[in-house]
Parts: sequence; structure tokens; C-alpha cells
Amino acid sequence: MYKINVAVLFGGCSEEHTVSIKSAMELAANMDTEKYQPFYIGITKSGIWKLCEKPCLDWERYAKYSVVFSPGRNTHGLLIQKDAGYETQLIDVVFPMIHGKFGEDGSIQGLLELSGIPYVGCDIQSSVICMDKSLAYTTVKNAGIEVPDFQIIQDGDSPETERFGFPLFVKPARSGSSFGVNKVEKAEDLCAAINEARQYDRKVLIEQAVSGSEVGCAVLGTGTDLIVGEIDQISLKHGFFKIHQEAQPEKGSENATIQVPADLPAEVRKRIQETAKKIFQVLGCRGLARIDLFLREDGQIVLNEVNTMPGFTSYSRYPRMMTAAGFTLSELIDRLIELALRR
Repeated sequence: MYKINVAVLFGGCSEEHTVSIKSAMELAANMDTEKYQPFYIGITKSGIWKLCEKPCLDWERYAKYSVVFSPGRNTHGLLIQKDAGYETQLIDVVFPMIHGKFGEDGSIQGLLELSGIPYVGCDIQSSVICMDKSLAYTTVKNAGIEVPDFQIIQDGDSPETERFGFPLFVKPARSGSSFGVNKVEKAEDLCAAINEARQYDRKVLIEQAVSGSEVGCAVLGTGTDLIVGEIDQISLKHGFFKIHQEAQPEKGSENATIQVPADLPAEVRKRIQETAKKIFQVLGCRGLARIDLFLREDGQIVLNEVNTMPGFTSYSRYPRMMTAAGFTLSELIDRLIELALRR
């Protein structure tokens, strides 16, 4: 029986490097090796690509060969550097399990488009738009969906704090997992928050604080053929949700409780799912995305952000929402690879 050759990318140069490794570890543990022949490619924080046996937190100790994807469509796979030169390995599909910069921003997608190799997840255009919160907000707002009021801060710009009031949020425009994000309660803390956000992106957002509960929806599919997971709901003790920055997230969040399915009326859950599907379509997503939203007390639904390659760790929200909807992680991997091979 022919096995489908799947290249799994993990690690990467972004602040979400470790989260990506943990996601790839779950992927490896749940991939059906009767159907698939996995090739695990770790990318170091400095951007070096290495072929390794399997993803683990100290994977670099076990990586032997440098690899690259051939940009030539006639190769359709990997070039593995060995003593005698390069060895070619055919790849049928790529699972780019990389979060944040150089993973969800269209960079990897552009390389794979050049190579002509099918890949899991959103294409270049939707990856670029969703990674940049200001672009995502503008696109979604033009489609009639509510978004927070925001201001883009570039070099030399002055914050319009009177427009938002306090508290407000300061965020890197193109980052993930809440790195560089701060909730600012008073004017004297604003400058420090902007400087911290600029450590992750020179383009910074000042954003209205939305009063309401945080909810999320996992979306799977392409075009109008979409499946949604169960809605989740985040309850916070204080501050904001940033589980990936906590010391031991596998043991649960220090600050948040996540309920799946959300304790909401069926009609409200349905509206959230329909809004998430509309956002997915408006932004041109395909394969998968996690749509994070706010549910205001008056029932209004407001976009928070879109993750085009959400975490697959043991504590990640996307797989938990899909599991609650009846999918095992192995079935979810099958469906994503099948969608990718239809590209």
C-alpha cells in the first residue's frame, strides 16, 4: 500500500517556536502511519532547516541532515544534504505546523506555491490578511461584521487615547499567542506598552477594550463546505488570556478556565458559529482557522482575531473544539490532508 509522504514543519523563527514544537509532537502522536510516511523538518530559531526523526523539545540533538524544499516544480519535494551531495525526496503534501511569523504570514505558503507542493491551511493572500490584525479588521468590517475600534501606530504617530478611553489594549499588529500584548489601565503606562509591542512588530495597534466574554469557534473546510466545532468560552480571573506564556500550560491555565461547549443558549452558539463561518469566507481562508470573538452582554458578536494555523498542543483550543464536535485528532489530520491534496 502506497503511503502519502507528508512533510511536517515545526519550530521556526518566531516567538511561538516552542508552541510549534509541542503542536508537532501532538501531530506526530496522532498521525496514522499506516496511511502516511511523515518527514519531520525542524526549523531552528535562527532559521536552519534540519530533517529529524520526530519532533521533541530537544529535537536539534537528533537532527542529522540539512534540508530545503526545491523551488523547481519538477522536483516536487525535499533536497536532503548528505556527504555525497543532495538526495531528492518526493513529498506529496506539507503540514506547516508553524505559528506566527514566517509560518502564518504567507512566507511558508509562498515557498510552497513556488515548489508546487500542496499544503495544509490558508493560501498566501488569506495568511497575509489574517496575520495583520489591522487588515483583518478592515476586511471584516467592510463585510458588515463588528470589530473593535483601533488605531495603527507607526514611527512618529501619536496615540489618540481620547478616542478609546481606558482601559485599552496595545498589540503588535502581526504577532500571536498574546506576545507583546498589554492591557493599559492609565495613560502613564501607554508608552511602555507601545515599546514592548514594537519588540515584536514595528506596526502596533491601539485597540478599544471590548466588554464581554471571549468565545471561539474552530472552522474546517473550504468555500461553502464548512464544518464548525463546538463553541468554547474563556473565563478570566484577571488580565487577559495568554496561556502559551504560562509556566506549565499542560497542567491548566493559571488565569483562565476554558469551557467546551460554552455555557450559552443554543441560539447564541449558532449565531457565533455562523459569524465565524462568514469571517472565514470573507477573509478567504481554507483548510482551517480558529476564529476568536467577543460576545457582548447585549448579544453583539465582535471579532478579536483569526489564527490560520492554530495550536495543536494538548491544551490548545482548536482541537478541543473539534473533539467536542465528534472528531478525533487522527480524523482531523486526515481531513486536513485530504483538503490539501485537493488544492
